[in-house]
Amino acid sequence: MFRLRAHGKKPITITTTTTTTATASDFLYWSPESSPKALSSPSDMDPTIWSNIPNHLLEHIISFLPFKTLISFRSISRHLRSLILSPSFLSDHSFSLPSFLLLSHPQSHNSFPLFNPNLISWCTLPLPRTLSLTCSSSLLSSSHGLLCFSSVSSLSIFNPLTRSSRSIKFPCHSFPFELLSLVTSPDSYKIFTLCSSSSSSSSRSVCLYDSIDRTWRKYGGVDQILPRGFNQDGVFYNGSLYFARSEPFIIVNVDLHDGKWTTTSTTGDGVFPADHHITFARLVCDQERKILYMVGGIGSNGICRSIKIWEFKQETETWVETETLPDIVCRKFTSVCYHNYEHVYCLWHKEMICVCCYNWPEILFFHVGRRTWHWVPKCPSLPEKWSCGFRWFSFVPSLSASV
Repeated sequence: MFRLRAHGKKPITITTTTTTTATASDFLYWSPESSPKALSSPSDMDPTIWSNIPNHLLEHIISFLPFKTLISFRSISRHLRSLILSPSFLSDHSFSLPSFLLLSHPQSHNSFPLFNPNLISWCTLPLPRTLSLTCSSSLLSSSHGLLCFSSVSSLSIFNPLTRSSRSIKFPCHSFPFELLSLVTSPDSYKIFTLCSSSSSSSSRSVCLYDSIDRTWRKYGGVDQILPRGFNQDGVFYNGSLYFARSEPFIIVNVDLHDGKWTTTSTTGDGVFPADHHITFARLVCDQERKILYMVGGIGSNGICRSIKIWEFKQETETWVETETLPDIVCRKFTSVCYHNYEHVYCLWHKEMICVCCYNWPEILFFHVGRRTWHWVPKCPSLPEKWSCGFRWFSFVPSLSASV
């Protein structure tokens, strides 16, 4: 047990243990006030001693710290923070952090239910008081361990693992927006949204926020691409956000660097059978392998008879059918969404293509590696008679995700 203290900083007590593996509860119920406390009064270490330790030795020493202590350890100095968050340290030291499917619904004011697909179990992610009071259940997007909330006059970016957050003011006082997407990179993030013009409510623009320079940029030309009422979030793939329309079938994308729109496909030829009606089309992307998938329903007279999965082959720019949902499962899914396919949305989570519905509390997912279909059971904490407003997100905790 010892204390480290930088000039002008309060000392932090380090209590070493033999356990270095973190579990879900290590961060789901962590708060700065719950950091380990000293059992006795240790002596302070001279800052000149530990400040001159070579990086490779310091990295080896701190690798033995418990995960909770390691998070608190970042606040000692900028040097230690950069060392702990460096790619080499994070890649060399595994913390065994699980990933979750996060459920948001109108009654999730102070916490979110989390489902662990590996353990097939539920747990809870509590929100800080500041977010639970100002943002309520307005979770809009999730990416690389960051959550994006909306309040009256700003957006809030929150990392539940490090308990850090940032408030982002809207670019103008009146800011009606839709289709918000949070897109992260290793050292920054961008926020995409469509907003109505202040001079004309009938005109919409692309608004992009960049965390590097912390500024908003605006681009026009939206109304000719995406119709009003389009409610499917974009999917990030090769530097652009992709959107799929089903009537008529069309795939468009917007470049997140310059805001320019491009039509990727203007016809369903070669994708859907010519004698079938396209009931819905949704996109998901495997960011690690950089593969774009499409989940589509085909049928006739507005009724979905079959649900299929296609994979986009970038070399030939064609879609290849890879999977068909079994008929008995297809009938159950289409019945629970009452054939209202505007309520259907999809997301990618750790080798799983998840097919969801706003008015159904369960998830149907396809495991790409095992090529099997499964249902996520209903969350036991949900009210029995609650039947709408269910929205799922992929939540992969990240220590390096900076707000």
